[in-house]
Amino acid sequence: MTPFAIALGSNLGDSRAVLSDAVARLRRTEGVQVDAVSRLYRTAPVGGVEQPDYLNAVLVGRTSRDAAALLALCHEIEDAHGRTREVRWGARTLDLDILTLGDVRADEPGLTLPHPRAHERAFVLIPWLDADPAADIPGRGSVQKLLQAADAEGVRLDDVGWQ
Repeated sequence: MTPFAIALGSNLGDSRAVLSDAVARLRRTEGVQVDAVSRLYRTAPVGGVEQPDYLNAVLVGRTSRDAAALLALCHEIEDAHGRTREVRWGARTLDLDILTLGDVRADEPGLTLPHPRAHERAFVLIPWLDADPAADIPGRGSVQKLLQAADAEGVRLDDVGWQ
């Protein structure tokens, strides 16, 4: 089983329910073991068009799936929640981003591992550290040290009714 981390985000519809369902679907998936899920964080949107705040979390676990199969699973769960990809960095019902999959490095259309911007995004690093205090991004270093350089303004705990 290979360790992995997935960032979850939502800012359309009932985001708490959508994120809870995404976690439940991952827990029920054969070949996926969920070890921990962060608390929930409310985050101001970064880049893109004007839109509502996001709810963000990070899930860590282990899987027997390869990168392509894990990505397909994430897309399947997003699609089940009506995810569309019309505007880059636009509002969405559900966003599941694979942050890391063991030491796998990939640079393919639709999949870059480790995630190319995770190391600079506090809305990823804060919940990731929450879920796994020993988290590390291959080639970048510890999440804890990376968070020290990130701008955490606009990221706040919003854990009511989560999990």
